Amino acid sequence: MSIQVQVQFFARFRETLGTESERLEGSFASVDAVRQHLLGRGGVWEVLGEQGIMCARNQELCSLSEPVEPGDEVAFFPTVTGG
Repeated sequence: MSIQVQVQFFARFRETLGTESERLEGSFASVDAVRQHLLGRGGVWEVLGEQGIMCARNQELCSLSEPVEPGDEVAFFPTVTGG
């Protein structure tokens, strides 16, 4: 089943990818399925393959295994480090 999700990119990911968001349509069972779709583009999109990537579904932190449903918002951002 094909669903539509809104994907947001934050911090360094937004800068690297040159976009803050996009709408995707496809067969996505989980947040990781969305990420794998984007990674499949290669090039700069490989930044989403970083260890420790953080994600959210509908503005709540979640794991990559979180299921997605039609109309969900999925966000990716790099691990936050303090100093």
